Amino acid sequence: MDKTQTETHPNSDSSKLFSFEEIEKIFLYFSTSILEKNTEEEILWDLAKNCISQLGFVDCVIYLVDGNKQTLVQKAAYGPKNPKEKRILKPIDIPLGHGITGSVALTGVAEIIADTSLDPRYIIDDMPRLSEITVPILMEGKVLGVIDCEHPEPNFFTEQHLRILRAIASVCAIRLYRVRVQQLALQEQKKLMEAQRQMEELKAQAFKAQMNPHFLFNALSAIQYFITENDKKSALSYLSLFSKLIRYRLEHFQEESALLSNEMEVLEWYLKLQKLRYGDGFQYQIDIRQPGPSRDLHIPSLVFPFFSESAVELSMLEQSAGHLHLTLDVDGDEVYLKFCHNSGGSPGYRTVGRSAYRGDMEPWQKQVEKLNALKHYHIREKTTILKDNTGQITGVEILLIIPILKVT
Repeated sequence: MDKTQTETHPNSDSSKLFSFEEIEKIFLYFSTSILEKNTEEEILWDLAKNCISQLGFVDCVIYLVDGNKQTLVQKAAYGPKNPKEKRILKPIDIPLGHGITGSVALTGVAEIIADTSLDPRYIIDDMPRLSEITVPILMEGKVLGVIDCEHPEPNFFTEQHLRILRAIASVCAIRLYRVRVQQLALQEQKKLMEAQRQMEELKAQAFKAQMNPHFLFNALSAIQYFITENDKKSALSYLSLFSKLIRYRLEHFQEESALLSNEMEVLEWYLKLQKLRYGDGFQYQIDIRQPGPSRDLHIPSLVFPFFSESAVELSMLEQSAGHLHLTLDVDGDEVYLKFCHNSGGSPGYRTVGRSAYRGDMEPWQKQVEKLNALKHYHIREKTTILKDNTGQITGVEILLIIPILKVT
């Protein structure tokens, strides 16, 4: 931009007033131009440029309020502060309440300064100028930013300039507000889509936890053994159990809540099949201490598959025999699910000795953390290491406190 474009303009005569037709044309131009813009950056740079091209000003800087830092931040400029396209020369931040622009941002009241040399608030930016007009960009009483224009001549800005800038600032505020609302909606949509993606990933992992290849292969091999041994009764019994488990998980793995009674029944199916897999090397016991019927109680559906699969694996890890004792109780709006299993090691996020199919699966604790983060369930967990009189680790007790969901 050459010097004549930034320092002079045909309308720079301070005595000239715009006619009604000129004001109407200027306002229409600003409104049309601003409303066509789709980002804050586009709006503000367009506003700064048109303050000079349409109003005959020589300098214009647009500020936005940074609520966190309580400052005004220069976002766009036209004139000497803008030597290149969409670049501000030595941008500065002004604390709210400091200088003329900071005062206007704090009070929300526009000001015309006829002679800045007489105003102690005046802050020199790129160069000193004698006239200044500062108008807040207001939306429902809240200052979003400030339009700040300066001129080297004293007494340059008029009340007419002020009325025009106030009207332009109102249009700018409406467009900025709408753009911000659209941006927030887009951000929320992205967050929702990411949460849905993570939820689908958790569902897939929960399904994989109970329908893993090793479990399926061993269950089918055991059923095949009964058939070859001509033990039709056992074969049919376990085949029926196996098919019910698969059917239930296939039909319900996409659901985010489940009946507690159904989950307990499916858990028992799963443990029976694991008993078939390990034979006498695996024992389990289930105690239900829940008062009254539980058929209408809903809980998060992904907890049982994660937890039960890990409990069986840990009870059998690096041991010849495993024992699992499960206790269920309901108190108020929560389900207390306790697993006790014999173990020779730490209950932490163990990876050594994990089955190959679990290599790409996170520990159940991490999966529950994700579930809490995504759905705000507030599932709590407490792990206690059990020891004998000599201090030797004999097992692990894990208590899960699961909220009862209100399903309409």
